[in-house]
Amino acid sequence: MLAAILLALAAGAAGGLFAGRRISKPQAISFRQLTFRRGPILSARFAPDGEAIIYTAAWDGQPMELFTTRLDSPESRPFGLTGAEVLSIASTGEMAVSLSRRVLTGFTRIGTLSRIGMTGGGAPKDVRDDVIYADWSPDGKDLAIVRETGGKSQLEFPIGKVLYSSAGWLSHPRISRSGSEVAVIEHPTLDDDGGYVLLIGRSGTTKRISGDFASILGLCWSARGDEVWFTASRVGFNRFVHAATRSGSVRVLAVATGGMTVEDLSRTGKLLLSQDKARQGVMAFGPGMDKERDLSWLDWSIPAGISENGDTLLFDESGEGGGPGYSVYARKLDGSPAIRLGEGSAQSLSPDGKLALAIVHPSSDPRVVIYPIGSGDPRFLETPGLTAQAAAWFPDGNRILLTANEPGRGVRIYVYDLASQKSRAVTPEGYRILASGAQVSPDGKVVVVRGPDRKHYVYPLEGGEPTPVPLDAKWIPTSWANDGASLLVRQRGEIPAQVQRFDLKSGSLTPWRSFMPGDSAGVTAIGSVRVSPDGKAYAYSYARNLSDLYVVEGLK
Repeated sequence: MLAAILLALAAGAAGGLFAGRRISKPQAISFRQLTFRRGPILSARFAPDGEAIIYTAAWDGQPMELFTTRLDSPESRPFGLTGAEVLSIASTGEMAVSLSRRVLTGFTRIGTLSRIGMTGGGAPKDVRDDVIYADWSPDGKDLAIVRETGGKSQLEFPIGKVLYSSAGWLSHPRISRSGSEVAVIEHPTLDDDGGYVLLIGRSGTTKRISGDFASILGLCWSARGDEVWFTASRVGFNRFVHAATRSGSVRVLAVATGGMTVEDLSRTGKLLLSQDKARQGVMAFGPGMDKERDLSWLDWSIPAGISENGDTLLFDESGEGGGPGYSVYARKLDGSPAIRLGEGSAQSLSPDGKLALAIVHPSSDPRVVIYPIGSGDPRFLETPGLTAQAAAWFPDGNRILLTANEPGRGVRIYVYDLASQKSRAVTPEGYRILASGAQVSPDGKVVVVRGPDRKHYVYPLEGGEPTPVPLDAKWIPTSWANDGASLLVRQRGEIPAQVQRFDLKSGSLTPWRSFMPGDSAGVTAIGSVRVSPDGKAYAYSYARNLSDLYVVEGLK
């Protein structure tokens, strides 16, 4: 009898914890799987009837395209638009889709905003280029959009009227059921999905209604319109479903394993969400090796630098295993165990391989720190009045390059002198260090940057005008070649990643290496690429993601 009582109590506790309610009032919640193929799901929306669903997926290694399914069927069929992503479906049945969708940053995609009916037929009508997110107003007459301009992420509602801009990036805008405000997620740091929920009124009033989360993606309004539902986690990527009121009270609605992302909510309260089984790994090659070695450590390993002699890798763990503030690691390329240096997001390895740059608390109170690889204490840099987003060593080891912004201003690039502990701006607003890795030139005189127009430039650090890099926007510089006159570049989103040497003077491209793990199942992207100065050692990250779409009922 005692065993039976304990079993009953345990079952009640589990139900209460899963529902995010008090154990004394367990809530029946059902998860029903809707998709069954291998690959990532990028977005999904209910049709106005709440039964049909249109979603974007890249199944079985194929390009992304739209698919349709229904709640009463396990089958999906192609809608007929490849390279497209569904952004929103209006109450009138008109869809807002993004065509020629392409990767912009590690967490964002950009394309041409277009309109098309749910039943298809006829060509989509283009609305605006370079749109990242969009959402229809309740009456289906206006759209709220997020796009990047002038080095800032900008929320417009209606299109053309700027309500809010951020030096970080904005995601998942959703218009309230009254049409009077927009809920949006602000991520203070580029290429980082940490952040919080904001409410933006049509007059531009702003209110923060949640605390900071390590990962926060996906958002919708509740069926009654009195709460904002979103998926977020305090640590790693294991996002749970939360609800926030306008007054800022936050509660947990549902807990499950795997990274969940809120996609949409029907008027009857059915929640549509995707669940990702995602990992980020690292492949590396160095002196004395005859083949690449997988140096993945925990669940989300991202390389940040390789020492000049090619024997040490700097990386961070920003997933579940990395902890609330992420973790910075150093590891020998021979496969010996990694050494945790401390908290933060890894940025750059010093030229002598003895010091690591990192940013701690990147989504709340960013501070630049120098960690010794061996013995010694961390050193925090004094950068009063600046919020740092990225950092890189100069080849002389005495200066640091920063992407940072002053309060209320756009990002720009600064040079920080370690001896004097002073910073000076070297670019106008809108310029930033490339997260892809191509930073200060070997002679320390110029840096490859991304400008406010999202184009790449070679920028002189001691005065002068920037020189455009004559490459299409689809190309990503990954590092300087050892001659200092050419860049190693690759095409954004290309799998396998074909890295080529680009001569800055002649504009010629010469094949260099191809990057792809031997086990390619579920690989959706080749991410950060880091190359030693002599080009003999390298490391690159790869993303592996398998998603499923679920409908959830019973949440209140």
